Amino acid sequence: MFTVHCPICQKRMEVENLDSLPSLPFCSERCRLIDLGRWLGGQYRIPVGPDSADQSNEEETVP
Repeated sequence: MFTVHCPICQKRMEVENLDSLPSLPFCSERCRLIDLGRWLGGQYRIPVGPDSADQSNEEETVP
């Protein structure tokens, strides 16, 4: 058995195995949907570096 915290509501859960809670790491389907809504709404972002093609285009347009 191990203890985890829901990343949305911080509820503490004791889990015996991964099959005992199908919405893991979330405590409920509600918290899963809140997280999905945040991704779809753009609240979470994965940082990316500048594209090499963008850099070459910028160098060509500089006078």
